[in-house]
Amino acid sequence: MVEHESSSAGTELGAQAEKMEQDLGAIRQALRRPLEAEVAKGELTAPQTVVMREVIRSEGINLRDLSRAVSLAHSTASGIVDRLEKRGLIERHPDPNDGRVSCIYSTAPVRKFVRERIPKLNRGPLLAALTRASEKERNSIGAALRRLRELLEEQ
Repeated sequence: MVEHESSSAGTELGAQAEKMEQDLGAIRQALRRPLEAEVAKGELTAPQTVVMREVIRSEGINLRDLSRAVSLAHSTASGIVDRLEKRGLIERHPDPNDGRVSCIYSTAPVRKFVRERIPKLNRGPLLAALTRASEKERNSIGAALRRLRELLEEQ
């Protein structure tokens, strides 16, 4: 009988974990939606988006390292960089250490977007939701998230 009860508890726990995983996925999706909508306005292809993320992450990257980082052939990465440069999203400057090589940088408007707009887009849905919650609900949500994080970090 005890074995059956623990099996039942394990099944319930598994179902609860699955539901929480679904909820967390839906939360992540809701939090990303405004940023994804804004990025979609830029009409970048998936490979262009990958290249832009890498250029932003590692300002001053040369084409060889960029193509490796995004797992694209050198010629493919070069073509993408050319198109992004024509659109004013990235620019090339000589490598300060080796004038024969150029490094790829995001342009000032892109850096401003990343610095100012992305944090607001990322925070916006959460702020809007928390505004609709009571103080008691906000405290409860915060405490539950902190505890879940602690439990996950114990692993």
